[in-house]
Amino acid sequence: LTMGSNFSTTLRKEETDEIESETGFTAKQVTRLYSRFSNLDKTNKGYLERQDFQHIPELAINPLGERIIDAFFDESDGSGVDQQARVNFRRFICVLAKFRPVSAARTGELRLNTKAQKLKFAFDMYDMDKDEKISWEDLTKVLQMMVGSNVTSDQLNSIATCTMQEIDANEDGFISYEEFCTAMDSIKIDEKMSIRFL
Repeated sequence: LTMGSNFSTTLRKEETDEIESETGFTAKQVTRLYSRFSNLDKTNKGYLERQDFQHIPELAINPLGERIIDAFFDESDGSGVDQQARVNFRRFICVLAKFRPVSAARTGELRLNTKAQKLKFAFDMYDMDKDEKISWEDLTKVLQMMVGSNVTSDQLNSIATCTMQEIDANEDGFISYEEFCTAMDSIKIDEKMSIRFL
């Protein structure tokens, strides 16, 4: 089976083993996530497109739903997103692995599930223009998504300005990845950015 073409409704044992090793999911979780992927792929194409994700109720109500969907279509790492913006099962499960809780026994073992990977994922959520730095404009766009109309434009601008002043250590007008990590150091992102998978 080449996931994404010649789609099959089952995974071979060696594929499941490989995915387990790469992501840290158990065989049971891989099977359930494959079933979820298959349910989202209503026409059995073997891949998902952006509109398939937009039908997930949890993403539809999440203020950052579009940014989360964007993460599945980020082509920078070359892991299963083709030129037509199609996500195969491997890419689907690799992105989900970033939300897998870190097990104390397995800490540092899985490259997809480290604190550093979670921090990079969170940083990328704020880096709207993908220029490897968070500008005031990036920050205000994300904050606007998160708070909607619950705060005024002036309040939003004030929050963004205070955040920039607090985190932008070198005062260049941008938050670098390093500055972001320093600011997030006291937050247990490896716990906060986790979803329990059945």
